[in-house]
Amino acid sequence: MDYDSCRSLPAMFFAQAERLGDKPFLWAKRDGHYRSINWAAAARDVRRVALGLRSLGIRRGERVGLVSENRPEWIIADLAIMTAGAITVPAYVTHTVEDHRHVLANSGARAVFVSKPALSARVLAAANQVDTVHSVIAIEPAAGQASTVDLLSWDEMLARSPAQEDDTTAFVSAIEPDDTACLIYTSGTGGIPKGVMATHRNIIANCRGAYRVLEQLGLGDEVFLSFLPLSHSYEHTAGEMFPISIGAQIYFAEGADTLAANMLEARPTIMTAVPRLYETLHQRIRLGVDRKGGISKKM
Repeated sequence: MDYDSCRSLPAMFFAQAERLGDKPFLWAKRDGHYRSINWAAAARDVRRVALGLRSLGIRRGERVGLVSENRPEWIIADLAIMTAGAITVPAYVTHTVEDHRHVLANSGARAVFVSKPALSARVLAAANQVDTVHSVIAIEPAAGQASTVDLLSWDEMLARSPAQEDDTTAFVSAIEPDDTACLIYTSGTGGIPKGVMATHRNIIANCRGAYRVLEQLGLGDEVFLSFLPLSHSYEHTAGEMFPISIGAQIYFAEGADTLAANMLEARPTIMTAVPRLYETLHQRIRLGVDRKGGISKKM
C-alpha cells in the first residue's frame, strides 16, 4: 500500500477491495462457526449503505452515530458513512441514555446506526430528545420500539441497485485528506464524554507509522483478532484501518469469556490489546501449569 497516495480512508479501502476481490476479509461467528465476508462483498455493501445514507439526505461533513459491538456491520457502516462524505461518531455500547443523548446532541448527528435491540432501546430514547437526529438504522430488528424519528432496517440500507453503486466513486473523489473522518468521544469516566476530531490524513499517517515498525518484523498474510471496542480511537485505527491498509483479515472475538477459544480458532498473527489482558492470560497460563505440576511446572 502506497500510503502517500491515499487521499482518504474509503479510497484506501476500495483500492484494497479491488486488489483482493474474493479473498476473505471479515470473519464473525454465525451458528457456532466463523464465516467470512470477502473484500468484494464488503465493498458492495459499503457502497450501497453509503447510497442509502445519501438517500436519507446525509451530505458531506454531516455526522452519523454508530453504536454497536464489534462485528462486520460496524466496519461496513463506518466505511459507508465516510464514503458518503460524512463523519462517523462512534459511541460505547456501555453508554447510558443520557450519555448517548449528549454525544448525539454535542456532535449534531443527523442519523445513527445501532445493532442489537437492547442498544436500540437506549439509542432511540436518546435520539427522541435530540432535534438534529432524523433517522435510526437498526442492524438487527428493533420493531415495536416507540420512536419519534424514522426507524429503518439494515436491509433497507442495502436495497440499492448495482447501477447506482458507481455514484459512490464521485463521493470518494470529493473527500479531502484534511476532512474530518471521525469524531471519537472519550468514555466519560472523567466527566462528560468529549469529542476528538481525527482527519483522514491523521489516521493514514498512523497506519503508515505502524507499517514502518511492523515491516521490520516481516508482514505477510496477516490475521487480526478484534477484541477492544472499535468505538475507541486505538482499536479504530490499529484494529480496523491498519489491517485494511495491509490487506489483512479481521476476526471478531465473541467476548471476554471466549477470547482464549477465539484465539485458537482464528490463530491471529497480530492482536491489539491492553496490558491488563496480557497479564490475565499470563496468570491463567501459570495457573494451568501449576495445576499440572511435575515436569510441566519445571519447564
